[in-house]
Order: sequence, then structure tokens, then C-alpha cells
Amino acid sequence: MPIHTLVDLLIAHRGVAKSIHYHDGEHDERSVSFSALYDRALGILGHLQARGAVRGDKLIIFLNHNEYFINGFWGALSGSIIPVPLAVGISDEHRHKLLRIAKKLGNPFIYTDQKNLDRIGEFAASVGESAVFEKLKSRALLTDRLSDLSQPGELTPPSPDDIAFIQFSSGSTSEPKGIVLTHRNVIANWRGATAAAAFNADDVSLSWMPLTHDMGLIGKHIFMFGNQIESHLMPTELFIRRPLLWLTLATRVRATILSSPNFGYRHYLKVLGERRIEQVDLSAVRVLFNGAEPISPDLCHEFIERLSPHGLGAQAMFPVYGLAEASLAVSFPALNTPYRVARFDRHRLVVGQAAGFASEDSRDALTLMNVGRAIPGTEVRIAAENSAPLPEGYVGQLLIKGENVTKGYFEAPELTAELISQDGWLNTGDLGVLLAGQLFITGRAKEIIFVNGQNYYPHDLEAIAQAAPGMELGKVVAAGCRPVGAESDQLTFFVLHRGTLLEFRPIAAAITRLINEQTGLEVAYVVPVKRIPKTTSGKIQRVALENAFVAGEFAEEMATLQQQAESAPTTAEPSVGVQSVIQGICDALLPDKQLGAEDNLFEIGASSLTLIQIHEHIDQQYPGLIDLTELFDYPTVASLALHLEQKIQSAQH
Repeated sequence: MPIHTLVDLLIAHRGVAKSIHYHDGEHDERSVSFSALYDRALGILGHLQARGAVRGDKLIIFLNHNEYFINGFWGALSGSIIPVPLAVGISDEHRHKLLRIAKKLGNPFIYTDQKNLDRIGEFAASVGESAVFEKLKSRALLTDRLSDLSQPGELTPPSPDDIAFIQFSSGSTSEPKGIVLTHRNVIANWRGATAAAAFNADDVSLSWMPLTHDMGLIGKHIFMFGNQIESHLMPTELFIRRPLLWLTLATRVRATILSSPNFGYRHYLKVLGERRIEQVDLSAVRVLFNGAEPISPDLCHEFIERLSPHGLGAQAMFPVYGLAEASLAVSFPALNTPYRVARFDRHRLVVGQAAGFASEDSRDALTLMNVGRAIPGTEVRIAAENSAPLPEGYVGQLLIKGENVTKGYFEAPELTAELISQDGWLNTGDLGVLLAGQLFITGRAKEIIFVNGQNYYPHDLEAIAQAAPGMELGKVVAAGCRPVGAESDQLTFFVLHRGTLLEFRPIAAAITRLINEQTGLEVAYVVPVKRIPKTTSGKIQRVALENAFVAGEFAEEMATLQQQAESAPTTAEPSVGVQSVIQGICDALLPDKQLGAEDNLFEIGASSLTLIQIHEHIDQQYPGLIDLTELFDYPTVASLALHLEQKIQSAQH
């Protein structure tokens, strides 16, 4: 049958002998056939229609559970009800975002579970939004109570230009941006991506990407389902806890298609450490997608180098560019060729001017990844600030056009008019350059740092700063801040640091020295922060940090650092009690290791599972004070004990 909508795909694949496999652990797998998915979708549609849902209604999907999420997503589509996926998250900001979006949508239904609904209700009461919540609660469909899906709803096929779903921006802003994607948009992108990546029914896919993100939902589910690919999904939270399981499962299922942003590759390598990789065979992998955030060539090199003895070739690394407004995919590199980079002169990447190149050993060299050509059905253009096309080799704004590109944002006509021209060109907000038709992304237009009359790209400076002790991508953020009274932006680095300010001083000094040595720039401030705000897809929210700094939120820490710089430092040590408790926990869980107070847990070969157990035991003794991720920041008994004691003292004041 001809395929014009996502529902056409659901119907056409009802008889295909393929399945979606859900992995909740190393030996915990459930399989749902395409036929069973169709039946489940119609069963959930029946429940929605029984609650009064009709064509055009909105359904917020607020779940971490992959299987329930996919059932509900297709259930809504089959009734021409519009799914609105939202990340559950762990913070009040995620719940606040949900309430804002619920009000923006008007009178939506919500598909969630009792636990999440209760949390929304508690939060709504605390911020005076109980009326919004009660309205939402009255239209809730709870997965906990959906034991019977035997009564199918009435299939209500959409038209190609009907809204398929609304993808809200992953940042938790006061006005979340709703990207409206039609069935025509998504089907067009599916066709283009399929042609560019040669997806076929012999492929096997494995993904840990969240389904609330376009790379997870569209790239790793819809594209796979559309091509009759056997697909395997593991929860994002499981990957965070046990990243090494990712490639263990890939080996077991003989995956041919994998994907991850920088964060995932870095997380895998960090937990792996120096230990040997056991029983991993990636020789079946032909495409390893890398996207969703600026791509680090150095990280690609490291990942391929570590995994190449296990069958992963450089030609499998597949750096891509895309965004939700394009229904995901914009450009793919050529298949079966090693990934390529180019080295630019960072001082000659100016909007509206020709890009300049640099030698590999030049301190002005900025290495950028080649993310390929526009996929079939999509056009790309590099343009000046007035949107006029620029010649090849010039740096400019990246515009896109095609049937896959959204026609606008939900109930935001001014934003739509600002970003999408009358002839259909959408301004992505990214900057780039085309060389022989190949696209290189240089950065975000709104994030350029202007220092001494020149522009710099944050991720370039961050890559230099990460060479400081204890630093890595994602822990350090470069920004241009203009404090009150200043005449120009001042180069500022925000550094994730949960230790003492005394411990921070040498880190700040190292970053300042590295930036000065390699760029000649003077660093005005290096600011310790307890958290780096990111979107659910892992993109750093620099503006939030800049605004907080200018508003004086870090003034006390900066004043203390200044005072310490003017006096002799002292050395802090943890109390014997806390250190003794942590030492006892580690000794009990690592009986075959001789772990000293200064020994690194990762260097002695502690498994990810053991680290989780260590964290759980510490959390039993000191509830809520230590996150699992902090074991990576403080990997010795002594450093973790000192850090924990500081948290205990803070909690007591």
C-alpha cells in the first residue's frame, strides 16, 4: 500500500514478522511483534476515545517506560490524536515545563502513570497551579490501570498534512517552543534518511536514546520501524548506570546500527577506564550515528581506537547533523568511508567572510567534523545575516528547506515568521561552512563569544580547557559575560565543581594558563558551579549561566576565591568517621582488591555494577547527599569522604 502517513506504516507493517525488543537489564528482555503493536495501539485508542478524545486532541506522553511510551504514541496516532512527548526528568523544572505546556495546549489529555501524576500534583500545589493540574488529572490515562487492551478503538486515519506530533524544545524555558511536525514532514525525512543511510530490513538496531528526543523517537524508532528493522531499546537510565552493557547487548544481538551523542561515547569510555574489554564484537556495526550536540573529533578518535580491536572500523563512525525542525535528519556523510575533519584558523571563522585554514600544529587550529551532504529531499544554504546566499567556503547562517522541514511553531506566529521565510527557508540558528558540498558546523549564532573585536566559538575554547586536571567535555562551559558596568564581554569559564573552593583554585589556574598559552586570550573569570544546566538532549544552556553570573548568583564564591588567593592556603582532610564508613563499604564490595584511601576505584577495575552498589550503600548511610555521578568526580575513598563531609556540614547549617 502507498505510504503517506505514519498510520499507513502501522497498518502496512501489521503483517511483517519483525519485533521491537525492550531490554531492562542484561537478561531482562520483552519482545513485541509489529502485529501486537498494532493491536496494542488500537486498544489504547479505545481507552482514549472512551474518555472523549477525538481527532485533533493533544495527548501529553509523560513516561520513562519505553514499551508503554511506544504503545501510547501509536495509539494516539491511529486516532489522529496528536502526541506531545515530554521528558519526565528529575527536577521541578521538568514538572513546571509540563504545566506550562499543558496550559499552552489548552485542554490536553495526559498518558502517564500514577507515580508521575502524583508528583505533578504535589508540585502544582506548591506553585499555585492546582487548577491546571486538576483539569489535566480529569483527562489522565494511567498505564497502571490499562490491564485490558482487547477492545479496539475506531481507527481514524490522518491526512498527510495533519499534525503528526509536537516536539517541544528540550530546554526548560518559560516559553517552551513547540515544533509542529506533520505526517508529510516525517515521512519525507524517513525516505531521505533511508536513502542516505541505506537502511534495510536486514539491519538490526540498538538504542538507549530517550524517546522524548527526536534522535530517539524519530531516528531510532520511526526510521527503524518504517524500514522493517528488528530494533532493540534499552532505557536511558540503564545506560547511565551501566554503560558497558550497551556494547555487550550490541554484540549479542549483532546490531548493525547504533547511535549516541558525544555524552554517550564519553560516558562509556570513562566507566571503561583502562580495563580490558571482554566479549565485545562490533564487526556487524556498519553505522554508528554521532549527533545531537557538537561532535568532538578527538572523542571519535579515542572511541574508534579503543574499540577497533573489537571489530569497529573508522568507516562506521557516522557524524551527522540534524534538528527537530527538520523532522531530524539534514546531512549524512558518505557510507563506508572513514570520517573526515578539516582544520580551520579559529580567527578566520567570521560570519560573511571566507573561512581560513590552519596547519595541524598551529595554536590557532580549530578541528571541525565533516557532517556530510544534505540528504535527498533536503536543501541547505549558507547565508549572510540578511539571509542572502553566500559562496561556498564562506561562513554564515545555516538555512534548510524541504518537505521534511516544519512549517511553524505551535501557536507562535511571530517566532514562525522570524525563523521561516515566505519561500520556506528555515534559519536553524547554527553557523556553518560548505566545502565541496560537505557541511561543517562552526557553532551557534547566539553563542559566539566576542573578545577584543574577534569572535570565538565556545566549544573550541572548552576543548582546550578540558585538558586541565579533572576536566572533560560537559564539565566546563565557555561564555562571554558582561558584568554591570563593563564595556565589553569578558571571557568567562563555568566549571562543574562539587569540592571545596581551595580545591578549585588550581583548576582555575590551569584553565587560565591553557587558554592563554593556546589562544593568547585573557580569562576574566573562572567560576565554580554546582550544576551545568543542560537540555534533555545534553545541550548546554550557556545563556542561563551567563544570566546567573551577571545577576550575582556566584558573587559569594568569587569573593571567597579572591580572599583565598590573598592568603596562605590550608589543606583540608576528611574526618576519620566518614572515611572509615566509605572504606568499609568499598572493602566489603571489593573483597579481592587491596583498596587504599588514595586508590582510584576505576584504576583498580571496579565494575559499573559495583559502583552502583557502593553508591547505594553510601546512600543508605547518608541519604540523598551523594549522586552516582559524583563517584566519577571523587573516585578515591579519601576524596569522596572529604566531599561527603562537606555536604554533611552544609546540610547541618
